[in-house]
Amino acid sequence: MGGGFQFFDIILFAILALFLIYRLGSALGRRQDDQKHRTDPFGISEKQEPKGDNVVAMPDRADSPGETVESMDPLEAGLAQIKSVEPSFREREFVKGARSAFEMVVEAFAKGDGKVLKSLLDGPVYENFAAAIREREKAGHTLETTLVGIDEAEIISAELQDRNAIVTVKFVTGQVNATRDANGEIVDGDPNNVVQVTDIWTFGRDTRSSDPNWVLIATGSSN
Repeated sequence: MGGGFQFFDIILFAILALFLIYRLGSALGRRQDDQKHRTDPFGISEKQEPKGDNVVAMPDRADSPGETVESMDPLEAGLAQIKSVEPSFREREFVKGARSAFEMVVEAFAKGDGKVLKSLLDGPVYENFAAAIREREKAGHTLETTLVGIDEAEIISAELQDRNAIVTVKFVTGQVNATRDANGEIVDGDPNNVVQVTDIWTFGRDTRSSDPNWVLIATGSSN
């Protein structure tokens, strides 16, 4: 009698085991089937090799529009070339120094101070200034110049020639200019009138030189 029950238990356990195996197999089968059709969240299935026409290359910074010298305007390109050989170059600091140089040159020219001019001007430019001073002195004339203010000072062009950095600045200033003869009489200008003067000055520096100073290499005026 006890042996019958044991046999019955074995049969029951076998049926339960087969049932569980069947259910487990069905569940696993559905899981695998779901995985085959699941969309990869990054757009490419794990089993799918990316095709050439599906690969989107991220643009390199150097190749992006606005990042190459060729795509810049001439002023930006020139400044970029100068910075490539002189990374410490900063437009704001340069303009600040150019303003100071402008004031010193204007004052030195009016006073006939060749020593100051020689330290700030390139050779040919210095010779032109010195010649004008000699001519003025020969005529017995004196120049009175008052720089009322610098209304504008901006870089309008820049370039790198070999290793020579060249930067041109436009100055718009208010000035009072008057030239007097030996008797103190006005021969040119008006000591009571402020005039607006626009000067175009070009500065240069050999970037290979240990001397950090720029010199005035050309002058011009739109007035």
